[in-house]
Amino acid sequence: MMSEQPSLEAILARHDQTRDNLIPLLQEVQERFQYLSPDALQAVANHLHLSENDVYGVATFYAQFRFTPPGLHHIKVCEGTACHVRGSDRILEAISRSTGLVPGQTSADGKFSLERVACFGSCALAPVVVVDDKVYGRMTALKTQKLIEEKK
Repeated sequence: MMSEQPSLEAILARHDQTRDNLIPLLQEVQERFQYLSPDALQAVANHLHLSENDVYGVATFYAQFRFTPPGLHHIKVCEGTACHVRGSDRILEAISRSTGLVPGQTSADGKFSLERVACFGSCALAPVVVVDDKVYGRMTALKTQKLIEEKK
């Protein structure tokens, strides 16, 4: 039996109204909704009795938080040391050329989003690209372009 996803109100209700809960709340809201909408940020601020500026300031400080919904196909490129040494910068350029996106953007049609990640912990497979939570190892710019064309 599949369980229902919690509402924003249910998530807020599980957390005491203290500033210490700001980051865990933001993480849980993003996990549930895939990004932090302006309404969600306002609701978190109200719940914790903080200004929206305080909440937004904390959220923008951490690279883990997104403020736009991810695309249907969410592409993440590892930029850890092993991946970088093995050409992740060329892979990122190939994805940008193919999709017209820079990291942090979602395409206007909502089909693709692109994100840089510090490390996936899959160094033996470097360079690594993750698309829709599936790990692709030992990637090249050409392999990545073919993968994206398949997703179009």
